[in-house]
Amino acid sequence: MGGLVSPVFLFIILFPFLLFPQHVSSADDSYVNSLISLAEEKGLFKEKYWKILLHYKDTLFGQKSLIDDPAFFLAKNGKNDPKAELEATLRAFFRNSGKGDPAVCRFIARFTWLKKQLNIDVSELPLGRCSAFDNVIGRIKPTSVALIFPAEYMNNPASMFGHTLINIESGVKSKLLAHTINYSAFTGETFGPLFAFKGVFGFYRGYYSMLPYYEKVREYSDISQRDMWEYELNLTEEEVRKMLMHLWELQNIYSQYYFFTENCSFNLLFLLDAARPSLDLTKSFRLSVIPIDTVKEIQEKGLVVNVDYRPSKSTKIRYIASQLNDIGQKLALLIAEEEMHPVEIIDSHMGLEEKIITLDLAIEYIQYRYVKKEIDRERYTSVFLKTLKARSKLRASSEKLYELPVPDQPEKGHGSNRLGLGFGFQDGDLFEEVRYRPAYHSLLDDDRGYDPGAQIQFGNFNLRYYSEDDRLVLERFDIIDIISLAHRDRFFKPYSWKFSTGFNRKYLYDGRDHPVARVNTGGGFSYYKDRVGLYYCMVETDLNVSSRLDDSFALGIGPSIGLKGKVNKTWLIHVGASSIYYPLGDTHWDLKVSLDQNFTINRNNSVVLECSWNKSFDHDYGEFVLMWNLYF
Repeated sequence: MGGLVSPVFLFIILFPFLLFPQHVSSADDSYVNSLISLAEEKGLFKEKYWKILLHYKDTLFGQKSLIDDPAFFLAKNGKNDPKAELEATLRAFFRNSGKGDPAVCRFIARFTWLKKQLNIDVSELPLGRCSAFDNVIGRIKPTSVALIFPAEYMNNPASMFGHTLINIESGVKSKLLAHTINYSAFTGETFGPLFAFKGVFGFYRGYYSMLPYYEKVREYSDISQRDMWEYELNLTEEEVRKMLMHLWELQNIYSQYYFFTENCSFNLLFLLDAARPSLDLTKSFRLSVIPIDTVKEIQEKGLVVNVDYRPSKSTKIRYIASQLNDIGQKLALLIAEEEMHPVEIIDSHMGLEEKIITLDLAIEYIQYRYVKKEIDRERYTSVFLKTLKARSKLRASSEKLYELPVPDQPEKGHGSNRLGLGFGFQDGDLFEEVRYRPAYHSLLDDDRGYDPGAQIQFGNFNLRYYSEDDRLVLERFDIIDIISLAHRDRFFKPYSWKFSTGFNRKYLYDGRDHPVARVNTGGGFSYYKDRVGLYYCMVETDLNVSSRLDDSFALGIGPSIGLKGKVNKTWLIHVGASSIYYPLGDTHWDLKVSLDQNFTINRNNSVVLECSWNKSFDHDYGEFVLMWNLYF
């Protein structure tokens, strides 16, 4: 064994250090303590920027961070104690654990701010700078920022309200090469009602991520058929750097995702506040946040300097197809589906412009089919190259033949909240009515800036007062009310659907109206014709539950039809009819015919006239309502 130390003896000596690892500090505790004292004297834990960096918000019981991941906090109670977290952060800067990134690099936004506020001597630190962050900045070369708004997509439960992203752009000319910051819930859920329930009550975790912009364009614009709006912001390069420092701190950090509050749009606002604290954007939203409302907010704050429109692949295809007659559309489809060789268009008697548009339409649709995985790469390459070759023989440019019109910007639409005041008659009885809807849009609302075939309403209620018999009733309450009228054409074959649940008053067998809980679902088809509008037909199922029913329930099925059209830009009509037969439970028929009209006064004011005839349990009655709507 000679002069060698016994391994057992060595283990005994080192055991306390292995059990309780000691941190090596490059600075005396006295210097750290002096910084903590100075920070407390200045009240830095009360400063707005510190609260922004830690996502602190005021509650009834003090302050609380909206970040839920324990890894984000250095103090044991840092989630609820800004002062303790600041002290722990300062101590961590001067501690070298030998594990992972030093605190000055891991929390670079905190360090940069505290260094300036306290004039920290970097020579006392284990590491005075963060080369890893500097390397990332060197690769990205950020120069400007844009907020991206992909419009709503009704056939995906996660995208019904739209979405927001942040683009970090560099000196490269192509915007597609920008880096995109996204905040989203990690979920594989595709069943809409379950996704909505879990999203409302925070069952998902949300994370920040960064991806190339071209990937998001492919995901939203090409695959999901969503138009995208790009809002260039007036942030300086230094402000962009501050934003990225905060994002650096949030990598792999989660917060509970809430559908209406702590969602994609709200959490991205923290990044903008970190870039320019005077904006205080997150303070503007307390009860609910809808993506389009955040777009409106940045407009009102004067952040937007330019707006660009990026139409989806489906928007392009539909518009190009609208420039052709029925025969031209059929020929383009035959080429895309490999039932016709594109050279036949060259040899046809069609005019030059018609040939160009037909082949361009075929090219766009071939690309769409490949992106949607309707054809494999081999088939795509074959038909795409043949069509391109035929198109090249025409040479002429098609830019001026179908320049896509830019639709109304989504933020220029009506406000998401709606308050209605009015009066009406039901079965000859006069009533006054108050309506309120927290979110978001109905088929009868002015659809400028919105999908004309979409209705999304949450928490909508109607309160009525019948003065003759001094009766106040809750006429209707919609927990959720969704309609998607995605119109079909030669190139796209979506289904239309609806889902609603809540309760309303309904005339029963005794000839009086009573509150009835209901669940209504439906599916079918919708189509659009110029000069006519959007028309649809569905098969609906309807479940009514009430103690006033003999069997406590009634389950029915039947058809419904409707037409939504515009007389002019400010006058919108919606005609509907339904016939539901309830064979299970309390057997009866329910018939309804309605004519509703909306007269838009300006962006956030309208007058609504509703007329309907209803029959239920052999009791029929008419209803007339006149309402003034205020959107905000």
